[in-house]
Amino acid sequence: MPLKLSLKPGEKFVLNGAVLTNGDKRTSLVIQNKACVLREKDIMQPEEATTPARHIYLPIMMMYLDSDNSEQYYNDFALRMTEFMSAIRDRTALATCIEISRDVMSGAYYKALMLCRKLFEFEQERLNYDSQSLSEYAANY
Repeated sequence: MPLKLSLKPGEKFVLNGAVLTNGDKRTSLVIQNKACVLREKDIMQPEEATTPARHIYLPIMMMYLDSDNSEQYYNDFALRMTEFMSAIRDRTALATCIEISRDVMSGAYYKALMLCRKLFEFEQERLNYDSQSLSEYAANY
């Protein structure tokens, strides 16, 4: 099934490990075969992993982008997911964690990434992180 990307002027994306930037006009691309694609908005830099859920997202993203080193990233994912799940009691968030873990185990990394964004929302809404607690968390990791 082809994937159609509609790109804004100057928007970056990763295609099979190569970082590409759209030109100065809106563009649509159709990718006809299986490829590893991440839009700029879905790419996280290591310094942006400032919450527990973001520490889950980062290794999933790396497994998706760098399958040759997926075992190393998987170990980090498993550790972070275990920590997160042991610290929360919300059934919906736990169900999301289980679904993310299943997707990772089956190699459906992109699907796991999109689900992981729900954990960002959970953190923001329910855990009410403030800038001080985020700074303390980031200093420890």
